[in-house]
Amino acid sequence: MFFYRIKLISMHYSRCIWFRHTLLLVFIFLICSCGQKSQTKAVPTPNDTNVLPPASSTADTATIRADTEPSKTVPDADRQHIDLLPEALTSFVPQGYAALDTTSGDLNLDEYPDMILVLKKKDEALTSDVSEHPEKRPLLILTGGAGQTYTLAARSDNAVYCIDCGGVLGDPFTGVVISKGYFSVEHYGGSSWRWTRTITFKYVPTEKDWYLHKDGGDSFHASEPEQVTTKVRTTKDFGKVPFSSFDVYREQ
Repeated sequence: MFFYRIKLISMHYSRCIWFRHTLLLVFIFLICSCGQKSQTKAVPTPNDTNVLPPASSTADTATIRADTEPSKTVPDADRQHIDLLPEALTSFVPQGYAALDTTSGDLNLDEYPDMILVLKKKDEALTSDVSEHPEKRPLLILTGGAGQTYTLAARSDNAVYCIDCGGVLGDPFTGVVISKGYFSVEHYGGSSWRWTRTITFKYVPTEKDWYLHKDGGDSFHASEPEQVTTKVRTTKDFGKVPFSSFDVYREQ
């Protein structure tokens, strides 16, 4: 009888150990299954609409082109004016206007640095209408003199596009570049179809004036940024056009 009880106890103990081992294996299996499900949820499916396109896609290429090329930088629609102008320039800013852009360089091939000052109406963002009443942005050519003084040599209200002339992309004016008697006014705008326009003037020493040298730019669709069409007109096309007579709003 004693040995029989010992056998029963032994059998009961063995069953307990087997049951514990079984529970442990089930528990481990459940943990592994949960981990696999979590990992599966973290991996996006091919049809997942939240997955971004690869960097080499056409859409990304168009965005990179628009955002990285220096001559095609898209300025903000509410581009801030320059509050702190050099004292020598403040007298050239009329009442109600502010300085939009300043660029220094050699405009008339002499020993003194010159300046181009682009102005804007302070409330142009509210009052400009590209189709009915575009607010003009005067461009002033200021020639330098001794003692860091400037003289107004020429002015045009029709050399820089208005704030809302750039279509969906907003203000198309990107800046002015000066290079040894030449200066260029650069623009970039559009929507699905993008365009640039660079207008270059050249100084003629014998006439002490600036004349239109080149006018043109590129156009391309945002979905095909490598398919660029370039059109540039020169003096062979438009003849002799003084800076003061040029009109950026006139149809080409």
